[in-house]
Amino acid sequence: MSATLAQSTGPAYTRIYSFGAARGENAVPNEDLVGPIDSSDEWIRQRTGIVTRVRADKGTDAIDLATAAAAEAIEKSGVPADQVDLVIVATISNPKQTPSVSAIVADRVGANPAAAYDVNAACAGYAYAVTQADALIRAGAARHALVIGTEKLSDVVDPTDRSISFLLGDGAGAALIGPSDTPGIAPAVWGSDGSKADAVGMNGTLTAFRDGEIPWPTLRQEGPTVFRWAVWEMVKVAREALEKAGIEAADLAAFIPHQANMRIIDEFAKQLGLPETTVIARDIETTGNTSAASIPLASHRLMAEHPELSGGLALQIGFGAGLVFAAQVVVLP
Repeated sequence: MSATLAQSTGPAYTRIYSFGAARGENAVPNEDLVGPIDSSDEWIRQRTGIVTRVRADKGTDAIDLATAAAAEAIEKSGVPADQVDLVIVATISNPKQTPSVSAIVADRVGANPAAAYDVNAACAGYAYAVTQADALIRAGAARHALVIGTEKLSDVVDPTDRSISFLLGDGAGAALIGPSDTPGIAPAVWGSDGSKADAVGMNGTLTAFRDGEIPWPTLRQEGPTVFRWAVWEMVKVAREALEKAGIEAADLAAFIPHQANMRIIDEFAKQLGLPETTVIARDIETTGNTSAASIPLASHRLMAEHPELSGGLALQIGFGAGLVFAAQVVVLP
């Protein structure tokens, strides 16, 4: 008779203990970008709600930003760095295809030899990583997880592109997730639609660039397609996430959507019927769209400006290139 394999189980629930953040060193106002796209400050504000965005110095990369955000999250959590045994980094701007950002960050912040891997789910990456950290801790595969969204999108911007370039910023946001006595992360609603893969993403491959066939690949999007998808399809996902959490829109202390566009955020709030009491994250106005970093950065700012939200319920939803999406309700630290 063969032996029976042992199985691990973890705590019944998890929660977010703390947030950390790092933004690019430079504020870049609309005026600095309008020349090459033959536009105006007013046009950008009306279409996106962005007044200025943050971009990092040439010598700063996504790994540096992630390290700074992670260090703050660890410090504020009260969990010693050497007790972090899982590091998940969501990014599309690792300066190299390998090694992972996560392994380097784990070592830099003192979490070596934590399990470490990167997630490429664009603007939904952070919400994907939270889903994974929650599941892995409850399965007993880890105890304390560091989840980081980090991007240096200014490396993949074409200053003459009118579809997306003026939206993008640089930064990193981190969350420390661990065991909880009560549920702190609700079930996720997540998925993808690869049939719309061409709607947003890079405009070429690295091999084509290597072979001299195209200039350096940069991000592009079909604006109207992405806007319609975000507003109509993602509101359904948001409603489903509320349903899975067993709550109603009126129960939300905060709404923290991916900071893609202020018009999308406003439309979301309207369609969800959010009450006046729900605080809506609008970090995009001064940070820009930072893809995987946008939800944790917006969460960090919200908690700094509204400490009274601590312990309240927040609905977060990420959506972007893939197309991919993920949403869940969380208890704010």
